Amino acid sequence: MALSEQIRVGDNIRLQKKTSQVAQDVLRMGALVEESFRYSHRALFEQELEAVQKIIIQDQEIDKYYRQIELDCSNILTSQSPSPKNLRILSAFMQLVRDLERIGDYAQDLGEIAQKLILYPPHPCMKEIATMSQQAQLMLAKSIVALTELDAEAGAKIKFLDDTIDDAYDNLYARLAHQENVPGIVEPIVLLILVIRYLERMADHSTNIAQRVSFIVNGYRN
Repeated sequence: MALSEQIRVGDNIRLQKKTSQVAQDVLRMGALVEESFRYSHRALFEQELEAVQKIIIQDQEIDKYYRQIELDCSNILTSQSPSPKNLRILSAFMQLVRDLERIGDYAQDLGEIAQKLILYPPHPCMKEIATMSQQAQLMLAKSIVALTELDAEAGAKIKFLDDTIDDAYDNLYARLAHQENVPGIVEPIVLLILVIRYLERMADHSTNIAQRVSFIVNGYRN
């Protein structure tokens, strides 16, 4: 059952409308976060530094959605009596918007790093880091689709992708941290280590979102 259909089950019309509005805001927030992630990729790997300003503007919108969704969920939970299923939905919303907000913050951090990395020649690891970024973006997209469709099985599937990200992080970290005979200053190495760390955390938050979908459907995280 899709999220929009589930919300229409078990509660009065007024409460259904309120919950539906929150769900729409969550999905709008998710779309903004996805776009910010794509902008950060362009800034890092295609040197489109104008994308950084777009991330900054969108992050303000993301933060507004985050605060409003938390407030709306709290108001519904304290003043209404949602059905058990919709209670799980609202509780999950309050948790997963924190994951979305953090991904948005990391996208802004990546944009700021891109502005510093542009001063240095591309590192040999950049192509592999770009692949890691694309995989993390795919995880986020799949987790938001899972929320829209209330796909309880997505948690396990996305966890498998997260293992791939973790392996890439371990491999890249070992190569960057133990690189010998670094010519010039070490700042670009430090920045790239931050990049892969942020990507790894973004993937973790996407996994959290998918597992919260499992909680909505089954009452436990997959």
